[in-house]
Amino acid sequence: MVAQTNRNKPLEWVGSSHKDLMSLPAAVRRFFGYALPLAQFGDQHEAAKALKGFGGAGVLEVVEDDVGGTYRAVYTVKFEEAVFVLHCFQKKSKRGIATPKADMDLVRARLKVAEARAKELRNGETDR
Repeated sequence: MVAQTNRNKPLEWVGSSHKDLMSLPAAVRRFFGYALPLAQFGDQHEAAKALKGFGGAGVLEVVEDDVGGTYRAVYTVKFEEAVFVLHCFQKKSKRGIATPKADMDLVRARLKVAEARAKELRNGETDR
């Protein structure tokens, strides 16, 4: 068991995730803006759940519905160095609740980027 501290983890944005978040409706941004800091402090928003296909609770998603549709923020808490926001997007698929393959592929690719960045942070490398 990892001891919890009062120190929050930094939030790291992978790829275009921050820009993508900023393009979402204001109410959705506020909702995600509440859920992500909870993750930074080691807590979890009640709407957060493990994203299927990643073998556990290391990759989470928060889903919010708005008049314009359904929106998701995907992040990982599996690294001690930071909470990495992997993807923010509007779910456009009309076939069930499954996350579209292109979005899942993007999350997988960005998770690898986050892993490399976590290693840099662990080793004290601050250059990007």
